[in-house]
Amino acid sequence: MRDTPRLVGIYEAEGTLLGELRYVVGKALGRRHCALCDITHGSVRKKPEFVALEQRLGLPISLLHLDERSPEQRSASEGRTPCVLIDDGVRLQILLGADELETCGGSVERFEQLLTAALARQRPDVRTDGSPP
Repeated sequence: MRDTPRLVGIYEAEGTLLGELRYVVGKALGRRHCALCDITHGSVRKKPEFVALEQRLGLPISLLHLDERSPEQRSASEGRTPCVLIDDGVRLQILLGADELETCGGSVERFEQLLTAALARQRPDVRTDGSPP
C-alpha cells in the first residue's frame, strides 16, 4: 500500500474526437449524460473551481475516458461509470459511484464534500487539507 493513494476519475464517454462528438450530440439530444463531466467541465474546458480543487486536494487525480483506461482500471470500473476509483498501490476500487456523482448536480463543492467524506471512511490516514495525518 502506498502512503498517498491516487484517484482516478472515469468519464462515461470515449476520448476520441468521434467519441467526444457522440457525447456532445447525445447530450444535446438528451440521450447521453456523464455526471463526472458535469462536475469537472463547463461547456468547453475544466471548471476553474475544479482546477482549484485539484490544487488543494493534496492527492494526485487523473481523469480518463473509457478508451483510456488500463486493463486494471477497466476491470474495476466496467459497467459502473462514471466513477472515481482509488488506487492504493495494492488494488483499485470504486470510491464514488455514478449515483453519488449524480447527486452533485455538477457542483464541484458538493463533489469535494462527498470525496472528502469517502476518503475519510476508506483511508482515515489520508488528509486532503494539506495538514499532516
